[in-house]
Parts: sequence; structure tokens; C-alpha cells
Amino acid sequence: MAMLEARDLTVRYGERAVVDGVSFTLEEGRWLMLIGPNGAGKSTIVNAVAQSAPYTGEVFFRGENVRRYRPTELARNIGILSQNHSVGYSFTVEEVVRLGRYSYAPGIFSRHSDADEESVERALELTGLTPLMEQSVLTLSGGELQRTFLAQLLAQNPKLLILDEPTNHLDLVYQKQVFALISEWLREPGRAVISVVHDLSLARAYGTDALLLSGGRPVYCGPIEGAFAPETLNEVYSMDVGEWMRRMLGQWR
Repeated sequence: MAMLEARDLTVRYGERAVVDGVSFTLEEGRWLMLIGPNGAGKSTIVNAVAQSAPYTGEVFFRGENVRRYRPTELARNIGILSQNHSVGYSFTVEEVVRLGRYSYAPGIFSRHSDADEESVERALELTGLTPLMEQSVLTLSGGELQRTFLAQLLAQNPKLLILDEPTNHLDLVYQKQVFALISEWLREPGRAVISVVHDLSLARAYGTDALLLSGGRPVYCGPIEGAFAPETLNEVYSMDVGEWMRRMLGQWR
């Protein structure tokens, strides 16, 4: 049984179909990269799967329609990291990360369990945020804030990660660390990842599968290498992608 399955996923804004009849499956242990030019519908797809955008079609998590899940059940199984975060409260980094354990609380005033403490501590450590745990999120840089919400997601301990540009605002060091961290997280049984990635090099280096989109429609869906066939990629991006990548890499000789 697939971890995640989308059937004929369609999202319309007025008369315009931003996502048009997209279907895919994601198996356990796999990392699906959504790639394609701006406006291809990548973020809209993850928003629909995350139930934050209206859609027609069906989305299944472990064989059951996600619309049938209670919010707490969904939160325990699916974790979502968006591109941008707007905060207007002076919570500390630790307090924001601890919110990832909300779905596990038996009641609103219940005390933190040992599992909660361990999950929060581990998430802070993995994302390099332990030294900042007492700092207000209002004082963080964009990259630090992104890592804070990634830590919240890891503390949530979901089975499926949905990531929309997970290294948005991050410098090269943290881009490498975040992708390596997610790759390591994926090694545990019963987990899978779907993410929107603009950097094709990162997609190719870490993804196992790809959904290549153009104009809201799927051009390719399957093992990652198939998405990088020159004739397919060049048509979608309207340029010689391989030649451009080689030229960029050539600057570092």
C-alpha cells in the first residue's frame, strides 16, 4: 500500500485550472521531488495534499481518504513546512518547537510527557537550535526562523513530511545540513517525503522520485533520473538545462 496517493488532483481559481488532473503515488522510504518552472503548480499541489487548498479528485494516506482524518490524527501522521512564516508573537524558539507536540496532548492543560521532552530536545539538537532555544522568534533571521519551524515539524514526529522549499532563506551550510538531515530522517521505516524544490541539483542529489510539472500538468512522474532526460527537461524549461548547469559548474574549476 502506498504511503500517499493522489488521483486526478485538480485545483481551480475561477475558470483557471492551476493544477489539472495530477495523479501520483509515494511509497514508504521514498522522497518525491516536485520540480518545474515558476507557475507550474508545485506549491499548489502540496497545499492541496495538506488540505489547505480546495481541490477536486482524491488524496489518500495509507489507503484512506485524508478528508476522513480528524485534525489531530492528520497532524500525528503528516507534517507540513511552508515556504514563509509570519510571526507576531514573542514566543521563544523552544516554545515554538514544543507546539509540534500539541496533537499528542491528552488535554489543553496536560503536562509534558517524557516523550514530548525527548522529541523537542532532539529536534532542537538536530537543527542546531539548542543555543537559541531561549531566544524570541521575533529576533531571528529568516534562516533561523525556517530552522525553528523545521524543528517544530521534527518534534511532531510525523510519518510523512510535506515540504515547500525547505531551504528557503537558508545559506549553503544549512541547505546542506537540512537536506542531509531529512535524508537521514527518511532512513527510519514507515516514513516518506514530498517536497517542492527549485534547485534541480538538490532535487537530483536527494530525491528518489520526481514529478515534473508544466502549466499545472504532469510531464513526467517516476524515478528521479527520468525527469532529467534532456529532451524532457529542456522542453519544460525552454532552455538547454544541462548546458547551463555545466557552465555554472565550470566556474569552480
